[in-house]
Amino acid sequence: MALINFRRAEAPKTEAAPGANAAEVEAFLKGYSIEVMPRTAEKVEDFRALLPAGTRVYIAHIEGTPIEDMVATAKRLSTEGYSVMPHFPARIIKDQATLADWIARYKGEAGVKQALLLGGGIPKPVGAFDNSMQLIETGLFDGFERLHVAGHPEGNKDIDPDGSDRNVMQALKWKQAFAERTDAKMAIATQFCFEAKPVIDWVNRLNAEGISLPVHIGVAGPAKLQTLLKFAIACGVGPSLKVLQKRAKDVTKLLLPFEPDDFVSELAAHKAANPDFGIEAVHFFPLGGIKTNANWAIQHGGASGTPAAQA
Repeated sequence: MALINFRRAEAPKTEAAPGANAAEVEAFLKGYSIEVMPRTAEKVEDFRALLPAGTRVYIAHIEGTPIEDMVATAKRLSTEGYSVMPHFPARIIKDQATLADWIARYKGEAGVKQALLLGGGIPKPVGAFDNSMQLIETGLFDGFERLHVAGHPEGNKDIDPDGSDRNVMQALKWKQAFAERTDAKMAIATQFCFEAKPVIDWVNRLNAEGISLPVHIGVAGPAKLQTLLKFAIACGVGPSLKVLQKRAKDVTKLLLPFEPDDFVSELAAHKAANPDFGIEAVHFFPLGGIKTNANWAIQHGGASGTPAAQA
């Protein structure tokens, strides 16, 4: 493998965009994805009442969740007409035999053809795998139609403890090279954040580094401010946390749900003004509940059909 040049590429800095109009927001939300867990999916009587047909639904695999529950959730969602993408967190997978078993179950019982590969949020691996590149190198995902990998617009101190993005960028360049030599459709699904300008700068930085994988930007769905603060701190959200902290100081807004209107609107406006900008889709984390998130998307035009990006 060729040595990677780690010289930091300079990306153009971007001024925050004004808000988008309704049509631009609708276009930006078209083909959004959403994340569930088996225990949250159980609370939804029928996803077809909430999500557009063909919506990509990620199934988060939290440490300790039985694979049987994951596969059953995937089967249910597939049966209801959704494009299912389970998580494969490297650090909770014991060995290659376990990985092969999970893949066989997903394929055989739920027809799964897509996967999100990530390191996983635990400090020490339980077995043979530490990162998503090792999962890819097993060859067990050969033949999958789509593979997504994790992205961190505000950095990840688990991967880069020194606060840089050296290791993250090295990994993304490796994945870019893998995408270029295979038939897999790949994209970067990111952690959620709350401020548009740093996201825009990060996507431009990826392009400056030669990383052209499309970005599916993480968006925290409407939720109580206390709930968002709890999840944001637990998930390692970076400087954009200040948006929530500023909101928390306003007692008139403290008890109101926090909605992603401004964040989505600014990104939608930038995408409308720059059609080649690297964000391809929105990926929702329904931290305030799936129904609440789905209703917000519907109110903002996000229920209008399934684009080619869902293929």
